[in-house]
Amino acid sequence: MELFFKLEAGYLGIAAFALAITLFVTTRPFVVKGAYKKGLVLVGSASAVFIGMHYYVTSSRMFEVESLFHKGEKVVCESRTVRKVAQSVTIEKSNEWSLKDHMFSSPNYTREFFSARCIKYVPVTLTK
Repeated sequence: MELFFKLEAGYLGIAAFALAITLFVTTRPFVVKGAYKKGLVLVGSASAVFIGMHYYVTSSRMFEVESLFHKGEKVVCESRTVRKVAQSVTIEKSNEWSLKDHMFSSPNYTREFFSARCIKYVPVTLTK
């Protein structure tokens, strides 16, 4: 459950805001009586479906990336420290990287990377 809240906290906040706006708008005097029930059910259901889908996709990618890392394959994570030059970091078990509690860390690198923000490494080949 902790992982769910780590991944979806922002989206849960957005959903709560959307529900609050829906409640505010549908309880105005010029809106049909009982519209707040339909509005809350519609917005709440849509938010729950979208948040659930996002959690499923993100957690599936996380577990795929972590299993690839344990097999010794390369993983690419986004680097938010330097936006202009190196926007990604290649993480590999053979380069002293370790994985603990969904966080990649290395003694040779100053910060950790959350596995939810990583993808499988796919080498790019240029052809003429």
